Amino acid sequence: MDYATSDARTPLGATADNGLKIVVVGGFGVGKTTLVRSVSEIRPLNTEETMTRAGETIDDISEVRGKSATTVAFDFGRITLDARNVLYLFGAPGQERFWFLWDRLFSGTLGAVVLVDTRRIDDSWYAIDRLEHHGTPFIVACNDFGGPGHTPAEIREALDLDPHVPLIDCDARSRESSKRVLITLVEHLKTVYAASAEAAAPAGPATEEVTKSPELAL
Repeated sequence: MDYATSDARTPLGATADNGLKIVVVGGFGVGKTTLVRSVSEIRPLNTEETMTRAGETIDDISEVRGKSATTVAFDFGRITLDARNVLYLFGAPGQERFWFLWDRLFSGTLGAVVLVDTRRIDDSWYAIDRLEHHGTPFIVACNDFGGPGHTPAEIREALDLDPHVPLIDCDARSRESSKRVLITLVEHLKTVYAASAEAAAPAGPATEEVTKSPELAL
C-alpha cells in the first residue's frame, strides 16, 4: 500500500486561534512516523535519519528488519478541525535513548495515541506508564503488521488496560484508518473531559452541555 502523503503546503487560516496538541507514542518501529505522515494536511516535519550498522549495537532491530530510517527527535503534522481549531500532531521517538524527550512532548498535550505492534506488545509498556504518570488521556491503536492475531481481551490483559481506554485496530499507512484513530481519540477526550467537568461542577441544575469540542472533520 502506498503512503497517503500530500505535498501541498496548506496555509494556516488567519482565524485559527486554538491549537490542540496530540502525541503519538509507542515502541521502536511501530509506525508513529507513518501515521503522522498519512494523516497530516501539510508535508510533515520529520527528523528521520538513516540507520547504520553502528546503530545495530544500540537499537534492537531483530523485529524490524525492513526498517532503514528512524526518528531521532519527533515528527510533526497538522490537521485543521474548523475555522478556529487546529490539531497539532507530534510523533515521539521510540528508542529508549530518546525517552527523555517524552516528558517535554507531553507538556500541554490534550491526549495521546499509543501505537502498538502486537508482535511486540511489551514495547508499549513504557508509553502507557508515562501517560498514566502524567494523567494524560489516551487510546491504544494496534497497527497491522500481519502478525498472529490476538483478541481484544488478550491485548487488554497483556497491557493491563483500564476498561474505559478505547482499543482499536488500524493500518498507519492508510489515511482513512489513521483518521479513525484520531476520531476515536477525540471522542474519548470529549467523554473524559466532560466527566471531569461534571465532577468538578458545584451542586445545582445541570448545564445543557458540559463540554464543547470541535468535530474532527477531515
